[in-house]
Amino acid sequence: MKSLIGTGVALVTPFKKDFSVDVEALIRIVNYQIDNGIDYLVVLGTTAENATLTQEEKELVIQTVISANKSRLPLVLGVGGNNTLKIIEELKSRDYSQFVAILSVSPYYNKPTQEGIYQHFKAIAIASPIPVIVYNVPGRTGSNMLPSTVVRLANDFDNIVAIKEAAGDLVQAMSIIKDKPKNFLVISGDDMIALPMVLAGGSGVISVIGQGFPKQFSELIRLGLDRKVDEAYKLHYQLADSIDMIFEQGNPGGIKEVLMSLGISDNCMRLPLVNVNSDLANRINLFVKNNK
Repeated sequence: MKSLIGTGVALVTPFKKDFSVDVEALIRIVNYQIDNGIDYLVVLGTTAENATLTQEEKELVIQTVISANKSRLPLVLGVGGNNTLKIIEELKSRDYSQFVAILSVSPYYNKPTQEGIYQHFKAIAIASPIPVIVYNVPGRTGSNMLPSTVVRLANDFDNIVAIKEAAGDLVQAMSIIKDKPKNFLVISGDDMIALPMVLAGGSGVISVIGQGFPKQFSELIRLGLDRKVDEAYKLHYQLADSIDMIFEQGNPGGIKEVLMSLGISDNCMRLPLVNVNSDLANRINLFVKNNK
């Protein structure tokens, strides 16, 4: 899965002032990523505010990204949830010919045991017609997929090809990297520790900040993969404040503020999410102004 090495971006869903999906802005966002060195795009990840989108809106987002991309970059589709049977039904009903993999989040709210997590992803692996990236994000799901469970899945199912690891725990990530099968990819889901994870043997990142600063962040990851440590860390520290800021009041409020500062899309959010406050917006706007 060489197409998943480097920098992927979890695309936001831009909204107009009336909270409808802003198709034109989404096209601009896609082109901005492609024009500035991003390696692949993730459609309908958690950053896309999936929970507030209707099925018709999800289809609109998918088709808009496919059309705008014009097969220029590999695409990954978010297909996850806490109802295993519902995910399997979706996997059997959708056309995945435009996607290289699915990204599937560990079940949220239910708080399954490690065996429950294993059985959930086993069912998905059996049903999926394309490779699967499992996604561990305990801060959102309420449960942590342990390294032993990840390695077990990686060894047992050839089409579970990677993990997006977003526990924010470098030691946990290193444990997976140490014990994983040779060709299994460990992808950072945490922008702040993406570089150290790459230097420890990870394969890249599925990023949020990369959507606002695609040129700088994708170059940072390339330098890390090339073991050019000093140059990579120079870029890391240039962007570090922005990474803190975009997550300060939750995702995707911060990155939507960055995109508005860049003139690419509006910062509208659907409830229960709300815009960042004026203080944070001003700090984000100043950072963007000084780092365009």
